[in-house]
Amino acid sequence: MTQSDIKDPALAPQGARRIEWARREMPVLNALMEETAHERPLAGIRVGGCLHITTETANLAHALQAAGAEVVLCASNPLSTQDDVAAALVVEYGIPVFAIHGESTETYYRHIGQVIAHRPQITLDDGADLVSEIHKHHRDLIPHILGGTEETTTGVIRLRAMAADGALGYPIIAVNDAMTKHLFDNRYGTGQSALDGVIRATNILLAGKVFTVVGYGWCGRGIAMRARGHGARVIVTEVEPLRALEAAMDGYQVMPLRKAAALSDFIVTATGDKHVVDEEHLAVAKDGCVLANAGHFNVEINIPALEAMSVDRQRPRPSVDEYRLRDGRTLRLLAEGRLVNLAAAEGHPSAVMDMSFANQFLSVRHLTEGTTTLSPGVHRVPEELDREVARRKLAAMNLEIDQLSEEQRRYLSSWKEGT
Repeated sequence: MTQSDIKDPALAPQGARRIEWARREMPVLNALMEETAHERPLAGIRVGGCLHITTETANLAHALQAAGAEVVLCASNPLSTQDDVAAALVVEYGIPVFAIHGESTETYYRHIGQVIAHRPQITLDDGADLVSEIHKHHRDLIPHILGGTEETTTGVIRLRAMAADGALGYPIIAVNDAMTKHLFDNRYGTGQSALDGVIRATNILLAGKVFTVVGYGWCGRGIAMRARGHGARVIVTEVEPLRALEAAMDGYQVMPLRKAAALSDFIVTATGDKHVVDEEHLAVAKDGCVLANAGHFNVEINIPALEAMSVDRQRPRPSVDEYRLRDGRTLRLLAEGRLVNLAAAEGHPSAVMDMSFANQFLSVRHLTEGTTTLSPGVHRVPEELDREVARRKLAAMNLEIDQLSEEQRRYLSSWKEGT
């Protein structure tokens, strides 16, 4: 069997069926795979991915493999791996995978090390852990790396900090910042999947509840929109005045989190920052409040503070930990504070990941083209690639749009015409 570290190879048939199910919702990535399978533009390129091992990621890995790449994968979150998918990638596709759902932190980093041992020329990241480990412990590889991609807001924040410090040694394309990624994946994908995770974990009716969203970026917008659609009364908390103003004009209540915490039945974080739900908020949170995180790392909720304030912890349901505090209140933490949409559900719907992973695929191809010379740092997805993904998605949805006439093109490029 292909070198790997997975839970159980016998899970492969079920994983293969689920991968095929997702593939039916990913027409753009499928088309790219079919178009490049004969040319094999990535032939011989070693690709190392630290990604969520899901059905959608499996289709990206298969597309890269079909284009000629030698792909090796590990998990980007200890709780997001779908063990049957990992098994199918190894058994059915021959792709080395090092990922086990619920793996320890030690195993998590050992698995990243096994991807690094593959000496990748292209890195794919969800959260920048792979890039970080290479720069900390394997700097000898950096001169041989063509570039990488980053899929998450949190990862892009980390990479921009590295670049600002002059520490980033090779170019990274911020797939997260592509219009066809954050406008759709972050808003519609996170909006639906985060609510899916909350509902699966708790089975609590959202209608009539007070639901606070911490952070009104693209992910926060999507979560707020979907929570309101379920009938919840939505509060938004923010530190950016422009986003707070936008939330208010979108019809949400806007207030400081300390005030919102005392009112909230649910608090969901989506900021990419640390301890945005802190001890001061936990101290006043409503009895029975459900706490969940939709950001990449499990640092947005101050879990050590929650544990220090508690006298007892129980697990009444999978993915739910109930903390009984010294004053008698109970707070409920979902998915150990990790990504609730992947740790308590299945992640984004395949249809939105189709666009995100099409961007990943095109960005990898862009990085390997001989004409591409990007300096070390964080770069945007080229606009023409972003538009190509949008055009292909429209075509897959059987939607047509208008085209500019020559007169209109001339007018838009001229400054001489006026009133």
